[in-house]
Amino acid sequence: MASTHTQLLQYPAIFSHDQKGGYNVSFPDLPGCVTFGETLNEAKEKAAEVLGLWLEELQDKGEAVPAATTDPIIGRVSVSIPAI
Repeated sequence: MASTHTQLLQYPAIFSHDQKGGYNVSFPDLPGCVTFGETLNEAKEKAAEVLGLWLEELQDKGEAVPAATTDPIIGRVSVSIPAI
């Protein structure tokens, strides 16, 4: 009987507004692993789907699944510039 062990992995994801609407999603630990959703909820669902497929593909190729880094720090930086 085949083993069906699973493990829960979590990777930082960056959700950003698209200029045309919706949300882009990228994973800093997995360059090229990106997706998009019309709504934030859809973007989250698609992110989980593409992340799972990406990691399965790595395993199928015999490649190591990279460890997740710590969450990126995203913030705003203020600066004053001369008015035009």
